[in-house]
Amino acid sequence: MHIDARKIENNSIIEGDICIIGAGAAGISIALDWLHTSKKVILLEGGGFEYEEQMQDLYKTKTSNGQEYFPIEHSRLHYFGGTTGHWGGYCSPYDDIDFEKREWVDHSGWPITKKDLDPYYERSVDLFELKCSEFDLEYWKEEKPNLKNLPLDEKVVWSKIWQLSPPTRFGTKYKDDIVNAKNIHLYTYANVVNLEMDNEHSQIRQVTIKNHIGKTHQVKAKYFILACGAIQNSRLLLASNTQSKNGIGNDNDLVGRFFMEHIEMKISELWLEKPLNMNLYLFRESVHSRIKAELAISSEIQRKNEILNGTTYLIPLIYNRRIEDKYERWRNFGVQKKERSTWDKIKNRLLKIKESQETNIDKAYGLFTRIEQAPNPNSRIFIDSEKDALGMPKVDVDWKVSQIEKKSLIKIHQIIGQQMGVSNLGRIKLMENLLDLNDESWLKSTNGGWHQMGTTRMNNNPKEGVVDSDCKVHSLNNLYIAGSSCFPTGGAANPTFTIVALSLRLSDHIKDVLDKTNHNS
Repeated sequence: MHIDARKIENNSIIEGDICIIGAGAAGISIALDWLHTSKKVILLEGGGFEYEEQMQDLYKTKTSNGQEYFPIEHSRLHYFGGTTGHWGGYCSPYDDIDFEKREWVDHSGWPITKKDLDPYYERSVDLFELKCSEFDLEYWKEEKPNLKNLPLDEKVVWSKIWQLSPPTRFGTKYKDDIVNAKNIHLYTYANVVNLEMDNEHSQIRQVTIKNHIGKTHQVKAKYFILACGAIQNSRLLLASNTQSKNGIGNDNDLVGRFFMEHIEMKISELWLEKPLNMNLYLFRESVHSRIKAELAISSEIQRKNEILNGTTYLIPLIYNRRIEDKYERWRNFGVQKKERSTWDKIKNRLLKIKESQETNIDKAYGLFTRIEQAPNPNSRIFIDSEKDALGMPKVDVDWKVSQIEKKSLIKIHQIIGQQMGVSNLGRIKLMENLLDLNDESWLKSTNGGWHQMGTTRMNNNPKEGVVDSDCKVHSLNNLYIAGSSCFPTGGAANPTFTIVALSLRLSDHIKDVLDKTNHNS
């Protein structure tokens, strides 16, 4: 059922069993999990079914301090389906090490393991329209004999599989399921601007929603789930400060802290000795069915080198007549004498190519690396004194990155380069002066992956996290948080697949809670 909150009587009271705030990947996947049940589910979406500039303006942010960060209104979409509306479709589960406590990574460790999420990764497959739940290289090599992995030592560098969703646009794919459901009540143009606790401050009593035409409504439910994304989840908690001056769930000053991104940079190039079958690493739909791999560093080598998790993907370089000049610059970047004979051979072969127009070379690749960010309590989201059109305080992003990210980026490429050399496949060349470990600053061009994480992190100790292992806010018995804001660490993979898996796990938990409540009553 769909209701436009602009068209109902002002100051309406909306009631249900469960209220889900946010209709992106997390909120929609939870709502779908409650289809055809006896429970009345209220699903609140701030926007409508299409992009609107007025709604996007509500996401405008500041970056007063820290690393320069792109405008949030350019990375998040404020309408039904959320950011799946421009999501790239890359799906891969997090690795075992992502959930572990790592002594060299402060504040690392999840209160759950990958095994706890595996059943929910499997359940997420259909939602993303993936072919199957297999992410094992050997499975795909049997399935697609044309896929060949590079002959590297897998105890050092391995090939991590991604499946590519079409990509599924949740707002398009699941609109009819939600709108036609008898027990799901979708309210559009229903921006939540305040969470209100009961007198004992033990649970959420109701939430207030507003829209641009000036209407205000109240929503009451037994359980509330915040599913607005890492930045908006923390924004709403911090802004709900009339009953608690620091905001809801913020007794220990943790809401908004540990804001994380995936740092994505091209810092090297790979030049192979000879052309190889690289279909596994390059998305070519005509060759294989929406499968690709990225180069990853084994857990053992991560531990040995005390680096963060990351993966590297390959993009073919373009050849042109300036190859000689480029080669000379690369030579001057510190290539050792013993390597120069290899470089000379590569250069000479390239220079034999006689084409007046640019053409792809199957031996030359740019290496783009995505790494997790170490959890940092000083990397955080603040609310500003400036308000948006609905009276909500705007967000100020203070993104902090540190030296362990630099060290990890450089070391990952050095390890891959060593393995390429040992295997006589080719050479890796780091780009000059891109990352200087002696300089604590970062280049202005340093990019995030548009993967906002952290800000309401998961930990069973309320002094270390905002939510517990069931994603329940510690200080309240009926407020839960879904999505990447709960991630204690960011892993190396794109987060959307894990967001939905964790959301389905949360959905199961609330079902168990309701079953126990009904049984006891």
